[in-house]
Order: sequence, then structure tokens, then C-alpha cells
Amino acid sequence: MHMLRHLICATLVPLLLPIAASAAPGQSQPAMSIAGADAVATTTLANGMKVIVWTDRDIPNIALYNWVRVGSRNEVPGITGLAHFFEHMMFNGTSRREPGEFDRQMEALGGSNNAFTSDDVTVYQDWIPRTALEAVFDLEADRLANLAFVQQVIDSERNVVFSERRMRVEDSNDGYLSEQMQATAFVAHPYAIPTLGWPSDIRAWQIEDLQKFFKTYYSPNNCTLVVVGDVAPEEVFALARKYLEPIPRQQPPAPLRTVEPEQSGEKRVLIERRAQTPLLQLAYKAPNASDPRMPALNLLQTILVGGDASRLHRLLVEQEKLAISVSGYLQEGFDPGLFWLALALPEGTDPAQAEAALDAELEKVVRDGVTEAELDRAKNLTLAGLWRGLATINGKARLLGEFDVFHGDHQKLFTAPADYDAVTLAAVQSVAAEVLQRRSRTVGVLVPKSPVPRSDASVAGAGS
Repeated sequence: MHMLRHLICATLVPLLLPIAASAAPGQSQPAMSIAGADAVATTTLANGMKVIVWTDRDIPNIALYNWVRVGSRNEVPGITGLAHFFEHMMFNGTSRREPGEFDRQMEALGGSNNAFTSDDVTVYQDWIPRTALEAVFDLEADRLANLAFVQQVIDSERNVVFSERRMRVEDSNDGYLSEQMQATAFVAHPYAIPTLGWPSDIRAWQIEDLQKFFKTYYSPNNCTLVVVGDVAPEEVFALARKYLEPIPRQQPPAPLRTVEPEQSGEKRVLIERRAQTPLLQLAYKAPNASDPRMPALNLLQTILVGGDASRLHRLLVEQEKLAISVSGYLQEGFDPGLFWLALALPEGTDPAQAEAALDAELEKVVRDGVTEAELDRAKNLTLAGLWRGLATINGKARLLGEFDVFHGDHQKLFTAPADYDAVTLAAVQSVAAEVLQRRSRTVGVLVPKSPVPRSDASVAGAGS
């Protein structure tokens, strides 16, 4: 997923409602309530677009997110990479505006914007002063209703996408290994498709492919608009009805019916590539975002790889010196995804030795569980991250959208602290036993390519 840009826009204090004095040393703080649920209002337009508004008067700014339910999950061979391609195309002109005009007008209004694509969604983000709200509604409605398909622009952006793919995959050993791992981990589900698409498909898209994809997925009934900041819900709803409601709804996209079959044995990927240091990655099959086990799995990930005090960092980086760094990523999507662990190894290290040490520690977690101190630390880190996100209008817009789109109800955001606080040691051990199974994982190893040995003749020739 692309990195999000965060704006620091508000203070944390008004969001917290303490329910207890303090915890004893070594214990996590009791969960706090998230204030503001009564400041959130929703409506659904006649064309099916859902609009969510959270009023926050701290500063005269607004964050607007348009969550489009389309990602590489919705692609098939031949058109892979189109979801990411439209992230670029949506800034490249309409029947009313020239390419680049969206950005120029946004900047003239004092605003900024960005977008990102994942396996499941494409999200468009605007950060604006409240005085620019109506103008931005006009801009957003225009590109949703009147996106232009000009061959010269398509070819230009095709080259941009190729450049991004080279940077993130071909020129990145981590990215290259991860792409091969994901393509191996899934045999049926389109989560096997890389978000950036396969090179041959990027070369082969036709205008007809783009037009069909856009009509199918960029319909208002496939979007959720989230607006947070110095604005009243009635004002946003009125602008949405004026600018967005006239866009006709389309036939809803066909539901994805493919279910990944249960994996019955470990898969392995071995890559030799020009590199200075070896890489080791493990990807375990994991639940989808709305699964009730997700809070426990998120806390397990933090216990294992969350910071320098995490279990795997202390063991593999500090004590055993078998890794330069350890990290992890939990794919939280509409369908069951992957729980990733990634190690960068010192030059000359045998990946098998690092893998054996890692496996022994994961088996210990499954067998013995984690400590209360580890769980308390993970809860504190997780909740601190949540509060930091809620301290900004940007974070509120992101979290509201995530909970509404992936969990089916934005109100679940307001119970998230209690949900994390309720996770027990037994729940963490249980989810570890369910997820960290060798038979349901894919292991990837990237090792530096050995130099091609030169013959005596070639050496002699080179020196003559």
C-alpha cells in the first residue's frame, strides 16, 4: 500500500475520557472511551453513495476521503494493475478540465491531495481549508462523472506506472521477494495479483478495458465519502446532493466468489539475485479484517516485531545477531490475507540458521504463550497509535473509513479501545496457534547471486 501523508491538525486531549485513575507499574492503562460518536452523522444519497461526516471545530480545516471499493482483488489476468492505474488517471483530466488542472486548482484553494491503492481499495484524499469545501466537491464530482480517456495521456501514465513498478519491485529486493511470495501464497484468490500489476498487462491495456473498469467500479454506489473537520453534517449533505447525487448509479460490481482453498503444506520460494545481504520472509494465512480474532492478532504482531523491545528484535537482532532488522505486516482486507514476518540478514549469514532460530521462538509462543508484560506493552503501543491517529482530522477520516468499509460499521471505531483492552493472554496464544502453522505458510529466501566464475583464459585475456 502507498504511504499515507498525515497532517498534524488537532490536540489529543479532547478525545480522551478517562475512566480510571492509573494502573500499577508494569500494567497497561484501562481502556478509554473515544468521545465524538454523537458528532458523526451519515446519509446515503439517492444514487447509493454513502456520506459520513464528523464535525471537529478545532481548526478551520477539512479532510475529505473518497473510499472506492476497488483494488487488485478485483482484477483478472489481462488487466492487472488497472486499479492502481486509475489512482493516477483520476488526476489527469476530465471533459471539463485539462490534465493537471485538478492539482493546480487544489493548490490555488490552499489545499493538497494524495491517493493510495491496496489489494482491496483505492482511496482519494483531500486536505483543505473550510472555505474551499464547495469548490472541492465540484472537483471531486467532475472526475467521478467526467473522467477523460485520451490515448496520449494513457500512454504517458502507462510509462509512469512502469517507472513506479521498476522502483518498487525490479529495483527493490524486498519488493521483488514479496511479490513472488504473494503470487505463490495464493493459488486461486486474486490476492495473488500484485497491486502494481504484471508488466505484460500494463503494456497491453486498451481504452475499452479502462472504460469498462471505470464504469464498473467508479460508480457512486461503490464509494464511501468521509468528511471530517470544521463543517456541519447538513452542509456536507447539501453539497453532496448538489454535486454528487446527479451522478447515476451503476449495476453493483459482481461479488468475488473465489475462496482460497485451505493450504495443506509449506511453500518455499528461493531467489538468487544481485544483493549485498540475504532476506528471509514468512507469510502465514490470516483472517480477514472483520474477523473477531483480529485485535488479538494485531497485538501478537506488536509483541513479535513492534519496536526494539519486541520479542524477535531482542532475540534475533540484539542477542543472536542473526538479523539486521525484523518487521511485520498484517494484511487486513475483505478476504483472508497474510500475516508477514520479514528479516534482513547480515552479509554472509546462512538464512537457514536465522529461520531455525525464528521457528524455535514462534513455537515457544504457540506452546507457552506470551507474558503479561508483553501483552500490556502491545496494548499500550496499539492504543497510543490509535489516540495519535484520532488527534488529527486526517486520522479521523482514515479510521472512520477503515472501520466503515472493512468492518461494516464506522461505530465500531468507538469501541476499538475496549476491544483491544479485552484481549487476554489466552486469546493471543490461541490466535498464535491458529495462524503460526508451518503447513499454512509460505517461506521466501533471497540470497546474493554468486559471481559467475571466470576461466583462466578469460582472466588472462582480461589482463592482457
